[in-house]
Amino acid sequence: MQYFYGDKMPLRILDEGEFWKHQEAEHTDVIRALVPNLEEPFVQSLKEWEQVLSQTQALFVRYIETVSRMDHVSPEVYQQIMNLVQYALKQSEQFIKLLDHLAASSPALKSNPTAITVLNHIRRESEYFVGIAQALLYQSSS
Repeated sequence: MQYFYGDKMPLRILDEGEFWKHQEAEHTDVIRALVPNLEEPFVQSLKEWEQVLSQTQALFVRYIETVSRMDHVSPEVYQQIMNLVQYALKQSEQFIKLLDHLAASSPALKSNPTAITVLNHIRRESEYFVGIAQALLYQSSS
């Protein structure tokens, strides 16, 4: 992601967050589809995560709709956006922990080489979002 968008930066930040939360929510479904014999506690956990991630995506969409109607983003709204990015960052870090736990603890996943490859890819994508979010938060605090 480029880091200079002038007065459009809040929308760019929101677009990134919306995109990555959508991706993470879809990834929960991908894992369940690739490992049809996945242990029930993991299936339930992934379903719960899908809902939580979708809710965060919806928050990003609401802010996109709000900001796109504004002539100027106030400092208060900008701070709310940064708080949402911080929340989304922590959420992704927790999602990565779930993926790590799944990789370490699920015999069904461990016996599926394709699923292992996909899980590693999913982890890298969430780690990429974490990096973007950290950079945005660092930049906004400078």
